[in-house]
Amino acid sequence: MAGTDIAVTGLGLVTPAGTGTAASWQGVLAGRSPAAEDPLLAGNPVRISCRVPGWDADALLGARRAHRLDRFTQFALVAAREAVADAGLDPATWDGARVGVVLGCADGGPGTVEQQHRVLLEHSADRVSPLLLPMQLPNMLAGQTAIELGATGPNLVVATACASGTSAIGAARDLLLLDRCDIVVAGGSEAMITPLVMAGFARMGTLSRREDDPAGASRPFEVERDGFVAGEGAGVLVLERAADARARGARVRARVAGYGASADAHHITSPHPEGLGLEAAMRAALADAGAGPADVQHVNAHGTATRLNDLAEAKVVRRVLTGDPLVTSTKGVTGHLLGAGGAVEAAFTVLSLEQQLVPPTANLTVPDPACEIKVAATATATRVDLALSNSMGFGGQNAVLAIAAA
Repeated sequence: MAGTDIAVTGLGLVTPAGTGTAASWQGVLAGRSPAAEDPLLAGNPVRISCRVPGWDADALLGARRAHRLDRFTQFALVAAREAVADAGLDPATWDGARVGVVLGCADGGPGTVEQQHRVLLEHSADRVSPLLLPMQLPNMLAGQTAIELGATGPNLVVATACASGTSAIGAARDLLLLDRCDIVVAGGSEAMITPLVMAGFARMGTLSRREDDPAGASRPFEVERDGFVAGEGAGVLVLERAADARARGARVRARVAGYGASADAHHITSPHPEGLGLEAAMRAALADAGAGPADVQHVNAHGTATRLNDLAEAKVVRRVLTGDPLVTSTKGVTGHLLGAGGAVEAAFTVLSLEQQLVPPTANLTVPDPACEIKVAATATATRVDLALSNSMGFGGQNAVLAIAAA
């Protein structure tokens, strides 16, 4: 399968653990969540969230540019800039027609929509910003990134709920294997922490109610978990065919060796209780990578800290993988980044392979005995040649990446 390997040559991250890949990785390794009471959620049923700390879009993008972009696009542009620079690429010199952009998000720009809806109700339609649609449309995530980078190749946004970032990387891999592109900027971005969206999640019963201990609220695979903490941010990877990357002397950070996707066709929000859809996606990713159930040493789990999700995912990991892999959920630190989660977690998986280090699952005090998997409670040095990064989304959408060491 070496001829189908896709190289990861660049990483860019904006997460609640920090802005930039180094800061995000160190924050995740430290195992401390920045979750806190969120002033913008005052009056909501749940008032905690996991924000990107100290976000200053004006400083990072320039005030004029930043004010014309919704927060989810701001995150993506900063992450994309870092990823492209990390890959040693210069958009001023590349053939833009051979560069694609595939990004994922679950919602687009609800912050802009809610703000402009207030303008409509409190003033008039004539006061609504002409930038409403260019700021909030989901496709603008990829469109603005292409403008930023001069990438004139295939350009699309993937929406598979909380699997969106992983689905985007899978789609980007296909573009490279089909020779539609030579480089694809791929990943996901999300900024859904708004009063209306969070009210909806709270009404669904998916959010943690541990408001007296925000930093300890996200507890993947923990026996007393009670829901996720909403996060925000972006993860962007630069992907190339491995042979092309090596030919130009690029550093190959890891390889996307396989991809699998499926649908539960079961329920609009709950995973299949036996995880049959996730199982199909995991087995497809392994087959695509030419790997077997005993070859995986690490799983970066979807691990949302909801009772049904964690249990279903644990059953599948236990059933499919025979090598007793070390499992982690970085959502214990970052919270659930929704459509960006899979891309951010894929980047963390790349770093685990590079450094042979599995980050901890924060707040894992008493592992749920019903889960029956080996979950990392502390940062753990271990051999990792092949890892899976799992994502699951509302609507029963599953996406799994098999990521191999360079």
